[in-house]
Amino acid sequence: MAFTAVPERRRLGGVTLLDPERVDKGLTLIASSWGGTRVRLVDEAGAEVHGWDLPWPPGLGQTITSRGTLLANGKVRDDHPFLSGLPFQAGAIAEFDWDGRKLWEVRHSGHHHDGILLANGNVLLLGIGAVPEEIAARVRGGIGEPGATMWADTLVELTREGDQIWEWRSWEHLDPEVDVIGPGPMDREEWLHGNGIAELETGEILLSARQTSTVLRISRETGEITRRYGSGTLAGQHSPWITDDGTVLVFDNGFNRLDGAPPYSRLIEFDLETGEEVWRYTDPVPWELFSALQSSVQRLPNGNTLACEGLAGRVLEVTRDGDTVWEYVNPHMEFRAFQDSGVRSNRMFRARKFPRDLFRTAGVTLPESERGGTR
Repeated sequence: MAFTAVPERRRLGGVTLLDPERVDKGLTLIASSWGGTRVRLVDEAGAEVHGWDLPWPPGLGQTITSRGTLLANGKVRDDHPFLSGLPFQAGAIAEFDWDGRKLWEVRHSGHHHDGILLANGNVLLLGIGAVPEEIAARVRGGIGEPGATMWADTLVELTREGDQIWEWRSWEHLDPEVDVIGPGPMDREEWLHGNGIAELETGEILLSARQTSTVLRISRETGEITRRYGSGTLAGQHSPWITDDGTVLVFDNGFNRLDGAPPYSRLIEFDLETGEEVWRYTDPVPWELFSALQSSVQRLPNGNTLACEGLAGRVLEVTRDGDTVWEYVNPHMEFRAFQDSGVRSNRMFRARKFPRDLFRTAGVTLPESERGGTR
């Protein structure tokens, strides 16, 4: 079986830059989105502190809960008419204790990309459904055959026992004249392509819609879309992150920018109430930070911002002023077969950093080398 060449940049594994005085003191959760079943916690030096070997490939959204457990979305294949075989098909979400024991699992056909725990203890998943033809015909933008089936996102709330108690169908609340596919030549087969969700303290939901390059704010009570963040600014973004300052951060992928510049990615922050942009980070050489797909962003306790440049398998931490204080390149190359050949990659869907005190408060025993903080 033949292998494609691995780019030189991807051979640089582990920590390539560390400013011990300004880096946030935490442990970073990573997992390959290309294959494998291991989820890892790494410290500031890039050493693996702990890991979980899961019963299925994670590779999508995963996080550490306040109890010190791992919540992970898993890739469980079925014959869904749209998702089957696609790399963002999920199908399962589960919680695992520190020792890797599964505490519960929920499976749902149509689940893709992301799933979270709500404040009420239930599970919220990104799902998908077929858009009625009469609505699909009115949707503007995109490329493809007008008569083909169009798919759009749902939000599905389930108990941890798998009982469905609420569903939001996007096409019942979207405006075909406002929620336009684009910018750029995106496929009309999907109207939204949701890739991340988050819950506000009010119970409202934020949904990152890649195909329309907006983050939607959704009322749980009425289903109404009450605000669209980033319209006219974003280009195929990922990973909405709610900060303590009443803002939302996104990783703006930018593979389809219409401003005349080469494709480049950036981190952008919007005020939740006004929708105004309040901060952005762009690499000094803009296209040096670029991932057409995947990727994530997170505001850290010390005010820094963590970003995962997904397709490069790179995690960087920048200050408010734009200084890079930590860079980590995922050294774990996973193999995926394609017909008679295969590709090895270190790509990741997202990365998240967690303070050591979270684990101590949860009663988790960290390795002796980690108990005092940064190495």
